Amino acid sequence: MSLVDRKVALAAVVGGLLLGSLDFVWIKFVPYPLAELGNSTATWAIAAFFFGWWVRSGWLRAALGAAVLLVLAVPSYYLAATLIQGDDLAIVWGKTALLWMLLGVLTGLVFGVGGVWARAEGWRAVVGLALPAAVLLEEATRFALRLRDPSYSSELAWNVAIDVALALLLVALLGRTHRQRALALAVSLPMAAVVLVAFAVFGAAV
Repeated sequence: MSLVDRKVALAAVVGGLLLGSLDFVWIKFVPYPLAELGNSTATWAIAAFFFGWWVRSGWLRAALGAAVLLVLAVPSYYLAATLIQGDDLAIVWGKTALLWMLLGVLTGLVFGVGGVWARAEGWRAVVGLALPAAVLLEEATRFALRLRDPSYSSELAWNVAIDVALALLLVALLGRTHRQRALALAVSLPMAAVVLVAFAVFGAAV
């Protein structure tokens, strides 16, 4: 294993352990509506994206590292839950945790590559840049749909606004030209629709 591979592997392991545990701490102690960013699949997907963005030295290395990052974040999250609020330790290896790990593999592979692509040129840069915006817009859509349900609070509008603002901010900061930013936002919309359908299927499985 090369020095670069060891560095990426170490970052994936340490990053995964920190992501899961700190994510639960964020949910537990940060006030609403910002606490919802911890309880966010988009946040984890974007973590995988930035892992790929940081690696930048090959899409395969970034994809595998990002997948490890998200897989390890799952038991780390549930372990933090057992330590902080006394949840049953069995949740660390339960069915729900295993399903989230499977989703972590798929998400890590896609978003790890997306982070590398976002530094590239041409259509790869557009697709890579569109990915984090897409998951945020998908999540904003789910919050918006819940606003129609009287069993949910109208304060969910704050979560919609936060996700949309973050999507626009990421595209603005990471995009290199106005044209690239505009194309990335346009591409992110159908991507968000695909993610929305995928989460509906995954939610039914969970």
